[in-house]
Amino acid sequence: MYTEIQRDHPNSGNILTHPDYIDGNPDLIKPKKLLNPVKASKSHQELHRELLMNHKRGLGVESKPELQRVLEHRRRNQLLRQKKEEEEAKKLQSPFEKELLKRHQRLDQLEKEQEKEEDHAPEFIKVKENLRRTSTVTGEEK
Repeated sequence: MYTEIQRDHPNSGNILTHPDYIDGNPDLIKPKKLLNPVKASKSHQELHRELLMNHKRGLGVESKPELQRVLEHRRRNQLLRQKKEEEEAKKLQSPFEKELLKRHQRLDQLEKEQEKEEDHAPEFIKVKENLRRTSTVTGEEK
């Protein structure tokens, strides 16, 4: 819209004059556009190329780097393999092994309960039990 106004009124409010090289005079040297030092740098070009490639592949700017994606994929695969191995090990257990595992879990649970009970006992009872143990051990050694 602004360009249309300028075409209609070329001299209104326009302080700058038009350059001479537009006239097509072949004797004049036409100026070249200055290079932007940021865009001319190699790092900027590489970054721009990478962003274009990511855009073509459908990845956004906020997407994860390739190394991080590969590591997450490996971790996920490793967890899946471990779960499969555990399931296969459970399937291969005989009824005897299952029963042994249940008993082992019950014994562990009983030991934990005993430790909790001992932790709640008053201090003087613990000391008295320790004294009895040491007196029986030293009495047997003599």
